[in-house]
Amino acid sequence: MATTPGGTRPPTTGAAPSRTGPSRPDRSPTDPSSTDPRTVTMTTTGTNGPVTVAALPRQRRHTLHFLSGLRQFAPVFLDTEVDMTEVLAHRDRARQDGVRYSVVSYVLQTAGRVLVAHPEANAAIRGRLRPRVARYPSAAGKVAFDRTVQGHRVVLTAVLPDLENATLDRIQSELERYRDAEPADGFPGALAVHRLPVPLGRALMRGALRSLHRRPTLMGTFAVSSLGHRPVDGFASLGGTTITLGLGRIAPRPAAVAGQVLIRPTMRLTLTFDHRVVDGAEAADVLGDLKDALEHFGAPAGSGGTADRDTDRDTDSTARPATNGTPSGGRPPRPVALVPDQRADRKREGS
Repeated sequence: MATTPGGTRPPTTGAAPSRTGPSRPDRSPTDPSSTDPRTVTMTTTGTNGPVTVAALPRQRRHTLHFLSGLRQFAPVFLDTEVDMTEVLAHRDRARQDGVRYSVVSYVLQTAGRVLVAHPEANAAIRGRLRPRVARYPSAAGKVAFDRTVQGHRVVLTAVLPDLENATLDRIQSELERYRDAEPADGFPGALAVHRLPVPLGRALMRGALRSLHRRPTLMGTFAVSSLGHRPVDGFASLGGTTITLGLGRIAPRPAAVAGQVLIRPTMRLTLTFDHRVVDGAEAADVLGDLKDALEHFGAPAGSGGTADRDTDRDTDSTARPATNGTPSGGRPPRPVALVPDQRADRKREGS
């Protein structure tokens, strides 16, 4: 580039210098209200056109903090295919009575009962030099929701407690409450983290999750993430819990049934487990029991399936959801704002 006789650059104007290669960044903020130099958006001209560089949106900071805490995980991935014939038949019968359940509700209820039967997997770990494992008598499921916060599409999560005793009605009611709530009402913790500097937000998350006693309330004892409303056959997710379930779409696929090849509605189910807590054999048992329970959903008690809708319906005031979707006399589901995972099922119709 040419310089003035004194060896200094000529004063720059608003136009980019005439030269080959990338131009100097335009450091004017695209948002006139932004005065923080750390959030200024810069545009440069690359070989293939304009390139915009900006700070990570504040609305994604909770995801950043969550991912920074997963470095100690030792994830291993298992998957299987689940024949969803019985689940869909149960859902069709419910719809005839004017009741709608999402597939996520069925998985949450079934997984809660399966994990309580596998206390080795319904657990959490912390510590490096002196690692400790906590095993929980109750199952709490962390669910990811696909939401939009101030124009940014993000994942927000909530924990549903006591799933081993929960009815489908209660689970569905709580899912709908979080799905329909304004982010500030349903997920206030995440929005609070967005306003904090990155180092402080990360430190607060690390401190909040240090206690194994509080972990089920904040993180759940297992996590569920679904992309079944999109053409995704399967995916592996890491939800920050010992067991994370990833749900793909339900699609007609060939299956061998009684020596014949039949077309059945099949869902690909992925289980991610933390190898520090459990081994592959235990995780495979969890996945196998979950597959069996879903494939025999509605079977009589003791036959390997879960209870039918007649026993699933709320029958007294202690189990009937209150106006806010929380079962009367039960613990309210606490919103979890600091632990998102893969983009989640918005509980759309047909998922």
